[in-house]
Amino acid sequence: MRKYLLLGISAFAIAIYLTNASWLAGTRSGKPTLIADRGVYQTYNRENLGRDDCTAIRVFQPEHQYLENTLASMQAAFDAGADIVEIDVHPTTDGEFAVFHDWTLDCRTEGKGTTREHTMEYLKTLDIGYGYTPDGGKTFPFRGKGVGLMPTLEEVYRAFPDREFLINIKSGRPQEAVQLDNYLRERNLPTRGKLRVYGSEKVMEKIRALRPDAWVFSRDSVKQCTYRYLMLGWSGYVPQACRNGAVVAPNTWHWALWGWPNRFLQRMEDAGSLVMVLDFKHRSPGGVHGIYTPEQIDFLPTDYRGALWVEKIEVIGPYAKTKFGLEN
Repeated sequence: MRKYLLLGISAFAIAIYLTNASWLAGTRSGKPTLIADRGVYQTYNRENLGRDDCTAIRVFQPEHQYLENTLASMQAAFDAGADIVEIDVHPTTDGEFAVFHDWTLDCRTEGKGTTREHTMEYLKTLDIGYGYTPDGGKTFPFRGKGVGLMPTLEEVYRAFPDREFLINIKSGRPQEAVQLDNYLRERNLPTRGKLRVYGSEKVMEKIRALRPDAWVFSRDSVKQCTYRYLMLGWSGYVPQACRNGAVVAPNTWHWALWGWPNRFLQRMEDAGSLVMVLDFKHRSPGGVHGIYTPEQIDFLPTDYRGALWVEKIEVIGPYAKTKFGLEN
């Protein structure tokens, strides 16, 4: 009896191994997808950073002239190798969508109050470089250089008709999904590819209903996908939460993902999802973040064909070109 039990266990273990053997899936075609967070932007010190702390007063000494979520920063990101640029949007009181990261204006601009409680006409008068200081207020290297640089969502799409963007809806109000959908349909946007959106799960549920073909995810959907796949992925099953959205591949425990890398990537690709590598080694109160340094992606094989969520695209873009053998 014991012999048959051991044979059964062995057969089961072999079946699991073959089901999840990466080498049996073969290598992936194509190339990695680079997602540039906010374009090329001024990075900042995340040590002891609170969720609502102003980051403009924590920036490092500038290494370039770009400010986040501007048309120039997006162009620089694409030039550095980005395939998708992540942008943040807020509805305005005059029917526009402003592309701006912060919930309030007080940190980066000379304005006051909640971003969405103003007209786009007013937001265009603000200096989005006003609040940046790398030395505790001694100098403000971008003050006066960011007047009128806050774009509308339509301006972004029109400026880059052949490029793709990932929109972050900042609020948790489902009605905002309706506003965004109406806004884009009235303007026949995006002009290329499918709509890519992320935000709170309640808002994403509405987006999925309005745009069944959109690529959508939330923090909740990513968590559900990860936990359920860790429990059931050994069987080859891909949970519903993993379909037509995003799946996270941490740079700390990626090895725990059944079938990593090629079998895992194949399953998620077949499910219509994009695998994204993020940095889990340097967490902050705001959660995990993207890739800053080449060392953070050295664990990836040279034939990796998922996505990289990148904070410093001007650094990672050229490095990825060499590491993954990307063409010009």
